[in-house]
Amino acid sequence: MIEKQTIQELVKEVIIGTELFMVAVKVSSSNRIIVLSDKNDGITIDECASIHRHIEKSLDREKEDFELQVSSPGLDVPFAVIEQYIKNEGNKVEVTDNEGSKYTGNLKNVTKGGFELEVKLKVLSFNFDQIKSTRVILTIK
Repeated sequence: MIEKQTIQELVKEVIIGTELFMVAVKVSSSNRIIVLSDKNDGITIDECASIHRHIEKSLDREKEDFELQVSSPGLDVPFAVIEQYIKNEGNKVEVTDNEGSKYTGNLKNVTKGGFELEVKLKVLSFNFDQIKSTRVILTIK
């Protein structure tokens, strides 16, 4: 089985020195590899292809076959890294805390430790360790 850490290292080799960031890497027991990456103004197909090519050429299919998918996380995927919070500052999000309470508001003031959520006329503060999930709410303008 291909190791998750191996794929993470290969992704880091490609994105170092760029605006890209790694969101998640998943490797199943059948070597189905999923890489989710992004950047603040959105990852392009060419950037996904570049990551894909680097991983593809670094692994040996003769030794171990695999399936590889590289994409951006979809809007329905909860945030996994702080960079996603930073990217979505000012956007409307839904936050579910560890107790299961849900809050919808504008994401503000993201720091290493947490963020603020502007809900109607008040501002709520959250530490990342209080959060079960955060997702973007798609708004049509």
